[in-house]
This record gives sequence, C-alpha cells and structure tokens, in this order.
Amino acid sequence: MKKFLLPSLITSFLLGCSSSPTDLSLEQLSQYSGGQSMGDATSMYWYTERLTLPVTAADYVTVGDYGWYKSNYRWEGGSVRELMREGEQLKDDQGLVPYSIHVRFNQEGEAVYQQFRIDGKVLPLKAAKLDQLIQEAQAVARKTKQQDKAGLELMQGYWDGSTFETCDGRSYSSIEFNQTLPSFVVSRLEGIDNYLTFVGSGRVNRVVVNDLLMLADDDQECIERPQLIED
Repeated sequence: MKKFLLPSLITSFLLGCSSSPTDLSLEQLSQYSGGQSMGDATSMYWYTERLTLPVTAADYVTVGDYGWYKSNYRWEGGSVRELMREGEQLKDDQGLVPYSIHVRFNQEGEAVYQQFRIDGKVLPLKAAKLDQLIQEAQAVARKTKQQDKAGLELMQGYWDGSTFETCDGRSYSSIEFNQTLPSFVVSRLEGIDNYLTFVGSGRVNRVVVNDLLMLADDDQECIERPQLIED
C-alpha cells in the first residue's frame, strides 16, 4: 500500500519576544481545505489566507471523460493577481489533449499577461473566460471557508476494512457515512483495500464522510496540493 505524506505549510513556531518578523508573518497564516462533487465534476480545494486576506489557493478537478486540471491562484491586496492551470480536456474527436493557462493581472484587474496553450497551439483567452477563472478562484476560497465553519475538511487516505490511515498520518478505526452510497460502493468498501478522498471530519476514533469524492485502488497515490506558481 503506497502512502505519501501531504506537505505541511506550517509546522510550529516559537511565540514571544524572540520571534522574528518572518515567524510572525507565518504564524498569521490560516490553512483551509475542502471540496465537492457535482455531476461528473469532482473537486479538491486548498486555500491560505493571512489574517482575513486571501493569499493563495489551489484546486484539483476531474470531470469524468471530459478531462481534468489542477490550478494555483495568487492574491495581492485582496485581488487575484496571478493564476496557472495545467490539465487535459476533450477536443472534438482527438480525445484528451493537454492544455495550460497562465495569467497575470494588474492592480486594476486587467490581464497584462496571458498565455493559453492547447494541444501545442497558442490561443487568446476571451474576457468571459478570464472572468470565469477569477470566479473559480473566489469559489475555492468561499467553499473552503464555509466547510471549515461546519467543521469539515478535505481528507484522504487508505481504508483496509478495519483502519483508515490518512495521508498525513492520522489513524481511525471506523468510517461513518452521512450520505447514501450505491450498493457497489458499499460492497467494495467491505471487500478490498481502498484509497478514499472525501470532505468530512475526524472524531476520536472514527471519520465521518459528508461527501465522498474519490474511491480508487490502494495503489492510488495521495494527491498533493498543486504547486505551479513559484513562491
């Protein structure tokens, strides 16, 4: 069974007069995670803010046979200033083709740099698409904060029928589902080792699943927060 630890953006910091300005800045960071499943789309979200201002966000989205993508978003002064996306999308009868998007915005929200590549070709991005990308960044921030207030987070790990071990090393002895699952999913969970991704919460000795996002064989690697934009 493969297990990969998700990187932690914050470890521990010493409080007091000896703290450096860099330490104090890092201490003010808050991390959120979440996700949702809607139709064919399954989304995993990560979001970071400093005090009450957005700093960065990321998503990993699969859309069934239509493709997938992963994104990074960066804010400055409360506005989205940069975004990058990589993935594959269905194109006519060619099947899935690779594509990437990179956009930088100025203080007025104008796209001063943009690059859209699909299947090796460079194409312009329409204004409607740029607006959609900004809305998607804002949706990640909004959804993760909502789920955090409800006591929920993005969780992923491995279930062997008796123990659920998360990708960050936590262990629980049972799984409880707050949703109705198809019979084949129930049978699979009872019969073989599985990798699970879901929005839920960890209790003393069990995890509670509110929205099951992904169920795969136990050789599926844990999905890390995308890192496309250099710090």
